[in-house]
Amino acid sequence: MRIDKFLWSVRYYKTRSKATDAAKKGKFKINGDIVKPARDVYPGDVITLRKDQIDYVVEVLDLPSSRVGNKLVDLYRVDRTPTENFEARKMIELNQDYYRRKGEGRPTKKDRRDLGNLLNGDLEEE
Repeated sequence: MRIDKFLWSVRYYKTRSKATDAAKKGKFKINGDIVKPARDVYPGDVITLRKDQIDYVVEVLDLPSSRVGNKLVDLYRVDRTPTENFEARKMIELNQDYYRRKGEGRPTKKDRRDLGNLLNGDLEEE
C-alpha cells in the first residue's frame, strides 16, 4: 500500500490528496529515509511524519483494505510519538496567544511600533 494511502486510511489526513501533497514536500520518512508518495509501506515499518508542527512516529502493524473508522485505527498502527512533541506544540500556542488573541483583528499602528521596538531592542527609550 502506498504511504499516502496508508496515512489517509488511518486518519492522519482528511483527504488523500492532502497526504500526497505532504509527501511531495518531503514530510514523510520511512525508517529514516525521505520518501515519495508512491513508496510502499509494509508491516513493521516506522513512519515519521511532520504535521501541525508535531513530529509523529508511527509503527505499521497491518495494512487496511480501505479507510477505517476511528475506533479501528489502533489495529493498524502504533503511535510512538514522544509526549514532549505535544507539549512543545502547546507552548507554541501559548506564545502566540500571549501578544494577541484570535479575533482581535489587525494590529494598530501603536502595536506595530511597539513590536518593532521590541525586535530592534529599543526598549531603553521608554
